Amino acid sequence: MDASGALVPEPAHLLGPIDAPVTLVEFGDFGCPYCAAAKLPIEALVKRLERVRMVWRHFPDPELHAGADLAAEASEAAAAEDAFWPLHDALLRHAGAFDAAVLTRQAAELGLDVERFGAALSDRRFRPVVEADLRDGREHGVTGTPTFFINGERVNAHWTELRTLLPEALAAAEGD
Repeated sequence: MDASGALVPEPAHLLGPIDAPVTLVEFGDFGCPYCAAAKLPIEALVKRLERVRMVWRHFPDPELHAGADLAAEASEAAAAEDAFWPLHDALLRHAGAFDAAVLTRQAAELGLDVERFGAALSDRRFRPVVEADLRDGREHGVTGTPTFFINGERVNAHWTELRTLLPEALAAAEGD
């Protein structure tokens, strides 16, 4: 088990090197405007630092963001076709109210198997994956999105502080 502990499930949605000494976990909601705002700067930071990996975990709140739970399930259906990150990006770019028609249209635009995708949404095939992320998030004190953890430690600062916190964590990890 790495320093991020139970926060990184198997399989995980990863960006960056699998063996990175620093793991940034984001609990996010595809309908959350703050998750959408954080996306590009954080991904650029992870890419620039090179020895940091990012993990996405679901924490949808359909009461705040209509269809956020279905969007999370849709991203898992896309993951089954090795297209998690392309749909993740599309969902955050077009954050709003999600329904099966909107999600299926986005899947079609990405060239996914629309019949397979639609069946996964209608039978809620990936609901258990989303529920597991929600449980893990709650167990780690997540109450809203985005919530970040660096090597298993909750970040108690605005996401913009990651530009300082991640290099510090990387320096500490590589200094060991």
